[in-house]
Amino acid sequence: MFIRAYLRASTSEQDSNRARSSLAKFAEEKGKKVAAYYVENESGASLQRPELFRLLDEAHAGDVLLVEQVDRLSRLTESDWQSLRAAIKAKQVKVVALDLPTSHQFLSDAETATDAFTSRMLAAVNDMMLDMLAAVARKDYEDRRRRQNEGIAKAKEKGAYKGRGIDKEKHARILKMLGDGYGIRETAQTLQVSTSTVLRARDRAK
Repeated sequence: MFIRAYLRASTSEQDSNRARSSLAKFAEEKGKKVAAYYVENESGASLQRPELFRLLDEAHAGDVLLVEQVDRLSRLTESDWQSLRAAIKAKQVKVVALDLPTSHQFLSDAETATDAFTSRMLAAVNDMMLDMLAAVARKDYEDRRRRQNEGIAKAKEKGAYKGRGIDKEKHARILKMLGDGYGIRETAQTLQVSTSTVLRARDRAK
């Protein structure tokens, strides 16, 4: 069993490496060690997450996908979440989240000694809890977007809304890498920004 830790932040301003120490400590407390870290800055509301799917591509049956919170894995719509869940199940990877205690059993050596019936029951309960937390994460995302849009609408009414400013220095670094022949995904990973940010910088330059 390999433990593959997935760290995600939604914007380049958030540090997706922040949770690395807490994940390493959690695994150590269970007598395990994280074999690999997959880090990216992408929205949890999008399925366009190269590092997450690289993790799944490299994973083997029985491996653990370790995350700090379920919302690091998903703020997806129901249909997208089911697509991701199907990909995870197809690889027979076990999701363990620090905020989902029912999943911690998958890092316990005692799990191998559990009888088949109990093991299936525990797995079913964990799947239900995982689906529930994914739904809560999506609702939280939608509520925050709604409040943000309402705030923008009010600001526009008052003539006070100016929109998000452009980080010219960041765009310059992106354009330089693209000009040097680097691809969109490679540029995003190197600069720790989302692929959408790279595309915006490229399109704006055009």
